[in-house]
Amino acid sequence: MLTQEGTSTTATAENVSAAMASAKFFWLDLDASGDADLTSVLTDTFHFHPLAVEDAEHFGQRPKLDDYDDYVYMVVHGAAAKGTGTVEVHIFFSDKFAVTIHRGTVSEIDDVRTKTAHRRAGRPQVALVYFIVDALTDSFFPVLADFDDRIDTLEDAILVQPTEEQLGQVFAMKRQLMLIRKIVTPQRDMFAGISAGVTQLPGSGDETTRYFRDLYDHLIRISDMVDGYRDLLSGVMDTHISTVSNRLNVVMKQLAIIATIFLPLSYLTGFFGQNFAWLVTHIGGRVAFFGVGIGTEVVAVVILFSLFKRRGWLGGPTA
Repeated sequence: MLTQEGTSTTATAENVSAAMASAKFFWLDLDASGDADLTSVLTDTFHFHPLAVEDAEHFGQRPKLDDYDDYVYMVVHGAAAKGTGTVEVHIFFSDKFAVTIHRGTVSEIDDVRTKTAHRRAGRPQVALVYFIVDALTDSFFPVLADFDDRIDTLEDAILVQPTEEQLGQVFAMKRQLMLIRKIVTPQRDMFAGISAGVTQLPGSGDETTRYFRDLYDHLIRISDMVDGYRDLLSGVMDTHISTVSNRLNVVMKQLAIIATIFLPLSYLTGFFGQNFAWLVTHIGGRVAFFGVGIGTEVVAVVILFSLFKRRGWLGGPTA
């Protein structure tokens, strides 16, 4: 798509050549997945440096800024829909043109095209770069806000009933945060140099530096949010482990109580089950069965329950 003076047309070789010949600034937006002659346009029409063209052809680049003679080459990222990945946009920018390259439809690019169609007269051309990068940067905020809600929901669910599936969700969310952090950190450092004046964009000045300083502030906020959510997820994982451990301790306590109760019962039944002559000849009848056999076992169980309750093992007050 070729945009010049607020009017967008289909990018053809004739239109691009005419725009290059004119003295008016234009914006060429290319879809790398649909433009088969991308290399020819970048090399033959714009005469970009071979290293920059090679980088533009291969996606998966980290955010960076390369300064050439009369233009700059930038790689910036935004958040993909539902936080499933990132959107990568390559930008060639000079005083005469801006060329953006991406794969597939990027809603942020379409929004910027609509916004710049009513661009205020007198605004520097470098503002277009700001609009594009700002839209891509702001796309991280809804994704991170969704992370906040998901972490709260996950933590509440863990306190009710911890499961292995929840642990898998925690690891998946941590991987997503690591992906965002790998993108945001170098992108933040890149615009730190621009806002500090270390790196100059074509046509930039004091006024545009303020805009990129605001962009740098957004990236700092995103970076802090990512670090904060990483800490929260570590806390959620600790909560899951602690909850599972506490439930295991409760089960082990119950099993220990049951085993302790049956220990004296096993001893009594074993003692009276011995085939000694005195036991056989002197203990017999219904009274002995209920009084000595059953009675001693009931007394043993009552004594044990009283002891457990006094020590708080059954949830009561401790002695």
